[in-house]
Amino acid sequence: MKKLSSRQLQAMETRQKIIAASYDVFLENGFQKATISQIIQKANVGYGTAYVYFKNKDDIFVEMMEKTMRKFYEVAEIPFAPRTKEEARHLIEHQVRLFLQLAIQEQRLLQLMKEAIGISDLVAKKWKAIREQFITRIAQDVAYSQANGLAKSHLQPSLVARGWFYANEMYMWELTEQEVPFSLEDAVYHLTEMYTNGIYE
Repeated sequence: MKKLSSRQLQAMETRQKIIAASYDVFLENGFQKATISQIIQKANVGYGTAYVYFKNKDDIFVEMMEKTMRKFYEVAEIPFAPRTKEEARHLIEHQVRLFLQLAIQEQRLLQLMKEAIGISDLVAKKWKAIREQFITRIAQDVAYSQANGLAKSHLQPSLVARGWFYANEMYMWELTEQEVPFSLEDAVYHLTEMYTNGIYE
């Protein structure tokens, strides 16, 4: 890789300062009440400088959201090549547990995401794109299972994947609430049972 110039390094550092400051500002004020002026002041950068990198607070938040959701996508990217239904069940259970554990770990940021999705068209559009990325990846695993005689062949992988992600997403959002009417392990068990018994032979 080409070595970055001092100017490029400084630009990266400035951008990261703005992102780091935005976490504090959004967590302290919520998405709606946070302002880009507060972020600029917290980052200690020039007003004009911030607008070189971001159009507005929504733009900054989208980058924060993408960074957080990459952790969740790493779970979706765990290699999936089961040879039996039982092996598939164990792999799926492991992924569900990791996904929901992340939801608990990232609870405060997910609460912000939920708020922002309902307010900002840009954030809502980005969330829709992130959803589709997960759904595409899940559909690949479903198609693999069908090709290897493990899953029911008459089901459409993309539709199965869509339903599966939406179910996980619902539990993910619920785990960010103050009072959760189920335990993590109960959620993992029921999601895994519904999915594996629903699509696997």
